[in-house]
Amino acid sequence: MKYILLCYLFLSGMLAKAQNTFEAIIVDDENEPLIGATVHISTTQGAVTDYNGYVEITNIKDDTIRVRVSFVGYETFYKTYSLPINGIQKISLNHGEELEEVIVTSTRSGRTIDEIPTRVEAIDSEELEEKAIMKSSNIAMVLRESTGIQMQQTSASSANQSIRIQGLDGRYTQLLKDGFPLFGGFSSGLSIMQIPPLDLKQVEILKGSNSTLYGGGAIAGLINLVTYQPEDEKKQRFMIDQTHALGTTLNGFYGQRFDQFGMTFYTSANRQEAYDPNKDDFSDIPRIRSLTINPSFFFYPDDKSSLRLTLNSTIENRLGGDMQVIENNQNGIHQFTEENQSDRYSYQLTYQNQLNKYKALTVKNSLTNFNRKITEPDFQFIGEQWSSFSEIALNYGSSRTNWISGANLYTDKFSEEPYDSLLRDYNYTTVGMFTQNTFDISERYALESGVRIDYAFDFGLFALPRASFLTRLNSKWSARLGGGLGYKLPTIFTEDAENLTYQSILPIDVDQIDAERSIGGNFDINYSTLLGSDWTLSVNQLFFFTQLDDALVFRQNERSQFYYENADGTVTSQGFETNVKLGYKDFKLFANYAYINTQLKYDNLNQQKPLTPKYNIGSVLMYEVHDEWRIGYEAYYTGSQHLSDGSQTKGFWMMGFMVMRKINSLSLYINFENFTDTRQHQLEEFQVDSHTKPDFPELWAPTDGRVINAGLIIDL
Repeated sequence: MKYILLCYLFLSGMLAKAQNTFEAIIVDDENEPLIGATVHISTTQGAVTDYNGYVEITNIKDDTIRVRVSFVGYETFYKTYSLPINGIQKISLNHGEELEEVIVTSTRSGRTIDEIPTRVEAIDSEELEEKAIMKSSNIAMVLRESTGIQMQQTSASSANQSIRIQGLDGRYTQLLKDGFPLFGGFSSGLSIMQIPPLDLKQVEILKGSNSTLYGGGAIAGLINLVTYQPEDEKKQRFMIDQTHALGTTLNGFYGQRFDQFGMTFYTSANRQEAYDPNKDDFSDIPRIRSLTINPSFFFYPDDKSSLRLTLNSTIENRLGGDMQVIENNQNGIHQFTEENQSDRYSYQLTYQNQLNKYKALTVKNSLTNFNRKITEPDFQFIGEQWSSFSEIALNYGSSRTNWISGANLYTDKFSEEPYDSLLRDYNYTTVGMFTQNTFDISERYALESGVRIDYAFDFGLFALPRASFLTRLNSKWSARLGGGLGYKLPTIFTEDAENLTYQSILPIDVDQIDAERSIGGNFDINYSTLLGSDWTLSVNQLFFFTQLDDALVFRQNERSQFYYENADGTVTSQGFETNVKLGYKDFKLFANYAYINTQLKYDNLNQQKPLTPKYNIGSVLMYEVHDEWRIGYEAYYTGSQHLSDGSQTKGFWMMGFMVMRKINSLSLYINFENFTDTRQHQLEEFQVDSHTKPDFPELWAPTDGRVINAGLIIDL
């Protein structure tokens, strides 16, 4: 009997130890409960607070636990507790304005930017507003000022630009809007110039191979443009912008939710006259007439499901070239213009259903139609693209792990009205299946891994594994290591072809050309801290490497025709990025440096890729008093670049200055962009041989020079 009693007491003690419970109420600094705050303990268990800010974690086996509490916009809370604890703990989180956490949507794990293993850069709404002041008609300014990103102008006449991440051409960057791939293939040529920024809530940038969730194309990186969704409080914004370079932009946004229904409506109109700052009779900014209308409609059948329908339409005409011809003064000498007429229409449909606490179903479908007509005096290019995207995905897991699995279908059909005997139509179909897991190994370690299997009907099977690892050394230090494989289906729509307006370019022979493939990885270290009550500091150091196999190479044959073939070697891009952010009261200083070494290792070459600067430096000093003043100064240095003939350019600086004053619902601003008037025309002899058939030099520096713009924003 004595032994039975001892065994009973021992087992009771063990059971009590296995059933320790931690209870807490999470509130803000005004004692209001925080709904949805995340609570983790050192045993890797976790839970989310309810509507009262209450959380309970049971079956804790340890006697001592370290508790971490996080919530978007608040400083993360850390504390060690000894168990058992009598009663409910009350934990108050402080606002952390400078160290604000951002929810990332691109990886679909619903985690904050600090908790996700994949490295993501996020541009928030305040920074987007600042960039919109500098350039209200498109997102080129938003992207250009991010470290390691280069906006490459591809046409002297139409001022088209392509985005390069870490030295790789624009076709290797996948551009998404709310998770939909709307800007690939033929439609990519003008995409950067046709997306205005005013309706964007957040821009997410993932650098390196990220093909697990979104398919091929994300070799250099992925950019997701996240738009505003309606809230109970009405949001109305109207913007007027005028430049001294003869450009006028009008933007308007409205959004509101009404119980089960909601809507947003965004429209933008841009009127730009042809502008020739260097007086050589050729436009450096073309004449532009564009209109964008984007309505979205939302239906919420219950508190667990939603349906969203978005319609996008952009109509644009841009005319560049000889100023006299643009002004209807054509004669025997003045004849050249390049006119781009384009229509872009699309719809996106998204259905989401939160089946239970840890399981959600998402169904997506989109259809895009893009038409473009390029007209020159002796040439015309007319093409049409139909592309679609369909997906079904299930998000499931637990407090420690999150899975997303699904399947999708891509179609991309291009057809043209041939000006000559060249027939460059194609019809690509790709089906894919994917799965991705985000797993909290412990409080300090997390792993995100996944694999995608794609089958492209004309190019075969592609297996794309990817993995990223996060370690939190403490509350100030963290590190990430990630990498994966990628691929890109070949089309004629590259920067080289855009520069030639698709003249004399032979079609892709799918029997002779393979898809481009890549392997890449990156490693970064992040440090962030509060220095006393007034100072904040964060530093991020990134190292990256990408290797391209079977890269498309642009060739010219003996009949002066251009064609593509796979390289007999590789293209590599490697280097590092350094980002520093220092804050003191109302002042913020951002500084960055990028070293990008992109090497062409084919045709017995081993040289830096043309028009790719190895060194870039940037800095922004901002003074901001919330809802009153915003004053900023920026300076950017672009290092020397190699041209196609082997010559080397000069490095150059660009500087800007802006002031915005907010008075109640009215904001007034003025911006001096590139006030040093840095232009390629001043850095070299910019010689155009003929007005009849001009031969523009390679573009490696700005051509538009100084642009002063001013305007107002009204929030109603």
